[in-house]
Formats: sequence, structure tokens, C-alpha cells
Amino acid sequence: MDAIEILKQLKDKGVRFTPQRQAILEFLLGTTTHPTADEIYHHVKAKFPGVSLGTIYNTLNMLKVHGHLLELSYGDMSSRFDGNPHNHYHIVCSKCGKVVDFHRPLIDLSQEAQEKSGFVILGHRLEFYGICPECRQDEVLN
Repeated sequence: MDAIEILKQLKDKGVRFTPQRQAILEFLLGTTTHPTADEIYHHVKAKFPGVSLGTIYNTLNMLKVHGHLLELSYGDMSSRFDGNPHNHYHIVCSKCGKVVDFHRPLIDLSQEAQEKSGFVILGHRLEFYGICPECRQDEVLN
């Protein structure tokens, strides 16, 4: 789904969209880097110097609530945001924190988990951790 379709859906739900909110959405849809709120802020601030970090967080929360992005939390690291809201796998570098998508069909163990645990399963997330090629290269050079 592109930014225009998302904006139309949100407008139909009564969400007011400003040029700053549109810039946030377009940045998320146009990147695969899984940026932090601070990275998004610096990108949008270049176009809209008056934008506040509060606007960034409020917009990210609104997009998350409406199902248009994923928030990826990693313990003590800052949350990262993914403009692809569909469940998919990620690989996280344990050294630099880079997050990349890992494209493959999902393994859905929800039914089995629900039957064996008694929980009502609402979703799942599977992530892989390792060291990215850039950090591995840095280790070789040092």
C-alpha cells in the first residue's frame, strides 16, 4: 500500500494528516533500514525545521494503532520502526543494532501454541541475532 492509499484510509477514519505526518509516512515506506524515532526526526526536520520530536512519536503511535507500521523493541536499544506492517522476520546485528528483513514464508505455530498453553495467541515474532557483514569486516580489519 502506498502513502496516498494509507492517507485516504486514515482520513476516512477521521485522522487529520499534516505535511509533517505525510513526510514521516513516506520516509517509513521508502526505507528498509528500520529507523529509530530519532533518525526519523532528523530526516523530517531537514524538510520541516519546526517539526517536534513529539510530533514524530505521536504520528508513529497513530500509525501503529491503525496497523500501518511495526514497532520493533529490543530491550535497552531504541525501538525501531518498520513501514511494512505485515508480520515478517528480522535479523538483528548484535554489535551495531542494524535490523534487516529476512524474507521467507512465515512458520505459524499459533494454533499449536494455543492448544498446548491454553493462551489465546494474538501474534508472534521471530528474530535472528548475529553479526552483520560490515561488523564482521571491521573485526577482520582490527
